[in-house]
Amino acid sequence: MAKRTTKVTPSDIATVHDQKLHRGEGGELHQFAEDGQPVLTTAQGGPVADDQNTLRLGARGPALIDDFHFREKIFHFDHERIPERVVHARGYGAHGFFETYESLAAYTRADLLQRPGEKTPVFVRFSTVAGSKGSADLARDVRGFAVKMYTKEGNWDLVGNNMPVFFIQDAIKFPDVIHSVKPDPDRDFPQAQSAHDNFWDFISLTPESMHMIMWVMSDRAIPRSFRFMEGFGVHTFRFVNAADVSTFVKFHWKPKLALQSVAWNEAVKINGADPDFHRRDLWQSIQSGNFPEWELCVQLFDQDFADSFEFDILDPTKLIPEEILPVQPIGRLVLDRMPDNFFVETEQVAFMTQNVPPGIDFSNDPLLQGRNFSYLDTQLKRLGGPNFTQLPINAPKCPYHSFQQDGHMAMRNPVGRVNYQPNSFNEGPRESPVQGYRHFPSEEQGPKVRLRPESFADHYSQARQFYISQTPPEQRHIAAALTFELSKVETAAIRERMVSHLLNVDETLATTVAQKLGFQSMPKPADAAMPTRQDLEPSPALSIVENGPKRFEGRKLGILVTDGVDAKLLKDLITAITKEKAVFELIAPKIGGVAASDGTWVEAHHMIDGCPSVLFDAVALLTSIAAMDDLLKEASTRDFVADAFQHCKYIGYDQSALPLLEKAGIADALDEGILALPGEDGVSAFVSELGKLRVWGREPSVKLGQASPPIK
Repeated sequence: MAKRTTKVTPSDIATVHDQKLHRGEGGELHQFAEDGQPVLTTAQGGPVADDQNTLRLGARGPALIDDFHFREKIFHFDHERIPERVVHARGYGAHGFFETYESLAAYTRADLLQRPGEKTPVFVRFSTVAGSKGSADLARDVRGFAVKMYTKEGNWDLVGNNMPVFFIQDAIKFPDVIHSVKPDPDRDFPQAQSAHDNFWDFISLTPESMHMIMWVMSDRAIPRSFRFMEGFGVHTFRFVNAADVSTFVKFHWKPKLALQSVAWNEAVKINGADPDFHRRDLWQSIQSGNFPEWELCVQLFDQDFADSFEFDILDPTKLIPEEILPVQPIGRLVLDRMPDNFFVETEQVAFMTQNVPPGIDFSNDPLLQGRNFSYLDTQLKRLGGPNFTQLPINAPKCPYHSFQQDGHMAMRNPVGRVNYQPNSFNEGPRESPVQGYRHFPSEEQGPKVRLRPESFADHYSQARQFYISQTPPEQRHIAAALTFELSKVETAAIRERMVSHLLNVDETLATTVAQKLGFQSMPKPADAAMPTRQDLEPSPALSIVENGPKRFEGRKLGILVTDGVDAKLLKDLITAITKEKAVFELIAPKIGGVAASDGTWVEAHHMIDGCPSVLFDAVALLTSIAAMDDLLKEASTRDFVADAFQHCKYIGYDQSALPLLEKAGIADALDEGILALPGEDGVSAFVSELGKLRVWGREPSVKLGQASPPIK
């Protein structure tokens, strides 16, 4: 039987050797804190004084390697899963290239950024964070955006996310935030979901997470495609030029096809219809020659800007608005080839933030400092030994030489007698002070402390700025997401704590969520280390809707067809969609296809029972009067139309499809997003409207994330 340790009162605690100890049932001694709870210890039993901050040199200095508690904590966390990744387990990757626009020699000596037109091979892996390898693609989650560039000076791994900030300010808390969002350890569910007590308990006790929560509860967490999402390096890095002059830099990936997400109701249905939706989208895009493309943009700034900016540039829960510091495009990323073998490449690829070429260096961001330690340890466990760097997907594409040898799964065969240096035999590689990597010689001073700097203490101002930067539909979605997630939390005190934090972000948001959750009264705002700033201007760059596409390019139209479909109308629509550089798929009552009005046979891509409209960005209904009776008997046909309407999509139709609109209950609710197609003008007008993607004016009537009135 397992030995139990129960909570004790101060009167039960005996003082032994100046420590508070309690003898358990089996005679063992336990340490207890002042409130009677057991004292947190290391795995070796040593009591821990601070579990919130890594040991660093001064409040804003670099992390120190002699922080044995952090090293043990992150070491254990890195080894918790065999063999899949602890986080980012569900991923999908592709090969491509990065092309430099112009020389950045004034800022960095990194070789790949010296020559205009330089092309560097890359491998990119997209992923969710919280779910297992077998989870669905459309979970509400952060998306990993990891880029491995095989430069002439070694690999550069820009390991980021589709959100520019993170939940925590210090890497020592990473195991905690991930433990909280993973399935509960006693029941192993829910999978790939944050809508449960553990996650919101941690978040409600961690005010620094409030900015990230705004992002994760927004539509940024349910992207329509990898191709339509941004990527960010998250942290502040340094460019260092040949004269060892440093410039701070933040990295942004901007998609060529602009931003797009799905509605939550849509995401739930997509996960049921096609849990591989994002994977399939990337595969089909590259295989068809429609290569996804992003621009790498940078925000460059010096120490004077860093000192004058309202927030600490080392704080990973903060961003620099693009309106204050515009992004500059420096190159483009194109993905043009899928892996030959998923496991060999996508599963075995090993990204590490510490992989940087000369000319790129780190800041003292405490989350980045911890990642630099953690990733190497992770790969050692996951890939079985120190020679994972020799796997083809991880190996540099430039010449590389070292004295490292032997070890598990060694694939290189060193020759010669010398495996050390210095040596007097004039054998082997030598270091090069000129070509080799040089860290920026920043001057650091301060006591060796576990301390969070005061400049990290504002946890609500940028959360508010993000919220007020959203369009009204996006704000409704944030409120609806918070309501849904917190409605799954069983502990009332956690729900109340979260609303108290929201009151520091936006009162209307907080009262809307409280109303929907059935609060009888509002709590007081949470205590704030610093008051929420009301003077930060909205940043339109933070809105998906404000940065959506102008055309339907890269999107997909679902065309419902039946026997007797107007052959000319179908041909005109396909021609217009193809000209728009979009794609189409035909859905029919039977997978075999249909006979068109001119007697030709039209092959179908899907049958209606297995292809809901959530898989498309817009739909068209090309039917015939003769086929309508059978079509109206199919519940899936009704859902196809009703879902497209509910999700605010554009719907094109010919006159024979009017009974379908009636069956779906929308014949009396026709709006500017439901367009008649017959005639060239009808087709062209329909296709020209598709670039807007959504008819947001329809949303309140279908109650997708509609706000409730605030509590008085």
